[in-house]
Amino acid sequence: MWHTFWRSIDRFSIEHFKSVINELRRIKVVDKHNTELVMDLLQSIVEIVTYGDRQDPFIFECFMEHQVLAEFVRILKISKNSKIEAPLLQYLSILIQNMDSEHSIYYCFSNDYINNIISHPYIFDGGDLAPYYVSFLRAVSSKVNRDTICLLVKVQGDAVVSFPLYTEALRFAHHEERMINTAIRALTLNIYKVSDNMVFQFITTPPVSKYFSDLVCGLRDICFHLDACLHSRGEMDMQKGRNGLVVESDKVADDLYYLKDILTVGEPCLSSLVTENLLNGLVFPIIISLLASKENNDLDLSAITSLYILSLLLQVVGGRCIINNVAGVILYPFLTLNVNHLNEGNVSHEHCDVYPFSKHVNEVKRVICCASECKGAEGNDRNHDNAHIADFMSSFNFSSSAGDIYLKRDGILAYIFSDHYVMLLASLFLLLLLSESKDLDCAIAPVIGLYKPQNNDASTSKSADGGIFIKFMPEILNALLKVLASQQSLSVMTLWHTGWCFLKLLSIHREGLHGDNLHLFNTSCKQSREGFLKELDGIWFDHIPNALRSQWESCKRALEESSQHKDPLFLLELTLHQQSVDGETSSYFAWQRMIDAVKVFILHIQLKSFISKGVLVENPLLLGSPTTNDSGAIHASDVSNASFGSDVSNASFGSDVSLDSGTPCRIAFSNSEIRDIYLIPVASGMAGKLLLAEKHPFRSHRGVVIAIAPLAGLSPQTDEEHPSWLRLQIREFDAEFYTNKGNGKHLNPSDHVTDGRWTLGFPNKKACESAKLTIMSEITKQRSAVEYILAPLLQYDVGLAVSES
Repeated sequence: MWHTFWRSIDRFSIEHFKSVINELRRIKVVDKHNTELVMDLLQSIVEIVTYGDRQDPFIFECFMEHQVLAEFVRILKISKNSKIEAPLLQYLSILIQNMDSEHSIYYCFSNDYINNIISHPYIFDGGDLAPYYVSFLRAVSSKVNRDTICLLVKVQGDAVVSFPLYTEALRFAHHEERMINTAIRALTLNIYKVSDNMVFQFITTPPVSKYFSDLVCGLRDICFHLDACLHSRGEMDMQKGRNGLVVESDKVADDLYYLKDILTVGEPCLSSLVTENLLNGLVFPIIISLLASKENNDLDLSAITSLYILSLLLQVVGGRCIINNVAGVILYPFLTLNVNHLNEGNVSHEHCDVYPFSKHVNEVKRVICCASECKGAEGNDRNHDNAHIADFMSSFNFSSSAGDIYLKRDGILAYIFSDHYVMLLASLFLLLLLSESKDLDCAIAPVIGLYKPQNNDASTSKSADGGIFIKFMPEILNALLKVLASQQSLSVMTLWHTGWCFLKLLSIHREGLHGDNLHLFNTSCKQSREGFLKELDGIWFDHIPNALRSQWESCKRALEESSQHKDPLFLLELTLHQQSVDGETSSYFAWQRMIDAVKVFILHIQLKSFISKGVLVENPLLLGSPTTNDSGAIHASDVSNASFGSDVSNASFGSDVSLDSGTPCRIAFSNSEIRDIYLIPVASGMAGKLLLAEKHPFRSHRGVVIAIAPLAGLSPQTDEEHPSWLRLQIREFDAEFYTNKGNGKHLNPSDHVTDGRWTLGFPNKKACESAKLTIMSEITKQRSAVEYILAPLLQYDVGLAVSES
């Protein structure tokens, strides 16, 4: 109906506008008999006012003079039909959204018209009213500024006592519909960005301030849902498990980004309240549970989920207060207090942003002591003063009273030196995030071991010498190398992430590898090379050069990724069951084994290059361009599109080829009679095909290709019971299609395609053996071409060998 109004300018005349207003005023009750009329009148008013706001100022003057907004409020009150509420709110939303002049907006917000509409006793019974109501609230919030927000609040003395737009919106803060939740968050941010001190005082004072604690409680519940999803997969396959993790982790990230947006507003009292709720309601309970080194139970998140949440928190929310509070609690077991320094009154004000931790010092001490007693109590001599956070922030040094053994069994080091590789990677990732943060306090950084002393600060230098990464670097590298050496039992994803972490630490530890670590690294490199060379005898050897090209840049990007941009979801993905492909013989699984071997080989080349030269290799050092060949078999008998005269090496289905190099035999395709054919294996560079051609009815030395199979992977075998039969295995898995579609990710069971089987019959055993040798000879030629392409890379790998002498 809207476009019909814009056709005639008469619809927007002052006279017509007044007539519509007068007709609306004559409505004494809204019921089912006049609902449609009332909706038409309201729509007409909104269209005319919207037009007038932009084109004719006299229309809006008429709108104000006749107090039309008061009529909207009156219509709500006299309505006996709830059907009018949704369209009325919709029209008002349109009206407000399309207002451009500050004068118009100021008028609409005056005289409590908007507040009365907001506070009307609507009945939200699960119908469609809630979305319209929330949309109206959001539209109002989008026009709020520092000059108009005062029109939407009620003030007594120097305090705001009522703010319907905000408080009514919070009723929908945890609505089950995602779109409503998103609208409410946008609304609150609109308000936070323009609020004054009085409004912020109202927002941050109970009971209104309960919104922020409820927000953190909701985030905590999502974290538990994520944890439950991670540990209750049952028989769920890896991809479905990962999809579930992605959904739940996205919810966590959404809440954290919202909290970040609130903190970005920059209002001190608001930031303080949000930060305190976040720390007290989520962060400290998680870290305290981690320090206690407890197993997962009904009251705590599992360690891996906790480390993931903390890592995501540091990436998304960050900020000086969050960073230093997390670092302070995580590293508390390795810090001692300088009480004398405090007595001298030298506490720095720059550390005031970490005050929330002071409330948790006793709890941190309790769980640490409890964990220590459970482990043998060699740390009973440690002295932890019960002091304010500013006390322990004044000085950071490793406690020397318990010794190195105690440190290994305490706090974050308990996970670094655990037998679980995921815990190792998760704890190191968290420490790397802390260490690389620009907001990390210069007094805490030496405890991690990455802080570079400045201004010849001797005390700082002493602390740096004993940092975690410096003090335990050889042992940490050893733990990572043991993971790399477990190539047969771990997924490639695990090895790549381990390599990333290993490379990060190598860039810190400039001393290189020595002793057992060097030997372990070379052993791991040898395993990766052997696994790679083994694939040259596999059924996908012809795709190795392409795989090297496609995976090289992926590996390099993965290794160069900064901790701040590395998605911590990998920590949860590593805990998923990795389906083993060992022992599987189909081309479906053989392809994944080949890709995995290539990835592991590239990883080790890059690590060796960094150790030897300090840089990653820029290109795969391969010569030439591989020739694309068919990866699957084609079966058909339609020869209507035969192309006569095509060369054998370039033949495709339906091509006319010479039979001079072919071997006569017989085959029976499914649902087809036995057919006389010619077997023609041909290798051209890295490409290889097996052609089955049927003799042309009119040309004795020519034939038509009726089927094609890749030469690699045929694995020709003579049938034991029938020596004149030759059995061939045909790769049906479309590797090229999968690579383009899946971007190199792991296969899913749904991708599986059963391999084909061809059985060829020959006149006698000798003919069968001859055909087998012919096929093997062509396969050898094809493999030699691949080996020629790979030779420079293999020679480069040998040249990168790290000497143990």
